[in-house]
Amino acid sequence: MHKKYGLIGVCALLMMFMLFGCLEGAVKPSATTDTGAEMGLPPYSGPRAKVAVADFEWKVGDSGRKTTMSVGGQTISVSQTESTGYTTGLRDMLTTAMVQSKRYRVLERQNLASLQQEMSLTNQGYTDTTGVKKGAIKGADLLVMGAITGWEPGTSGGGGGIGGGVLGKATALFGAARGAYKKSSMAMDIRIVDTATSEVLSATRVEGVAKDVSLGGFLGAFGGSGGMAGGLGSYAKTPMEKAIRTCLYNAVKYIAENTPQEYMRH
Repeated sequence: MHKKYGLIGVCALLMMFMLFGCLEGAVKPSATTDTGAEMGLPPYSGPRAKVAVADFEWKVGDSGRKTTMSVGGQTISVSQTESTGYTTGLRDMLTTAMVQSKRYRVLERQNLASLQQEMSLTNQGYTDTTGVKKGAIKGADLLVMGAITGWEPGTSGGGGGIGGGVLGKATALFGAARGAYKKSSMAMDIRIVDTATSEVLSATRVEGVAKDVSLGGFLGAFGGSGGMAGGLGSYAKTPMEKAIRTCLYNAVKYIAENTPQEYMRH
């Protein structure tokens, strides 16, 4: 009896190794460039508006240090640190998408500390007179403000929290395949604000939803985090990535269509 079960176990292990060998052979290194074409905006080559993207707010669930959500019949908690990583990544992705729209001169506000360090080198005489000087940073005419109001990932992604080795890959593989069937969604409120008057020029709620079976999520167990910014790497190659990108692209499309023409002058 014990020999029979031992033989079955060995066969199952061999089949698992064969499966991993086939899949790993099929996953080849590749590189892709996101051009923002999915936004569906028509070509544009006219004057642009000067815009800065503000820090995103996380307004999902409770207002305490942890956000509790129900996902796929289970209750999960997102810590303040995790939500900060999410909002930072989403802000980076929205900034990139706005640059790709070719309708805005997007001004960097997230990494001003690096610019301040460069200015200090000039002021202290470490660089020549062509270095960055205080007062040269351009001011924005518009400020885009965002608040995350909905977050239903359906799956945490292919590799998050999974140990290494064959067992870890097996758990990630079948977990990603199972999670790829669940609906994922993200919602955000965005506002376009005049920086001189603080007037809200336009505001809306944007939502991105993905229900499809994601082959990318299936192979994400082997492919790593992919091209998601900030703390969003665990959602790469899953339906949640599609929901996030859909939401952000729709947000940029809305911003482009609702920016008053008088701001398009640079």
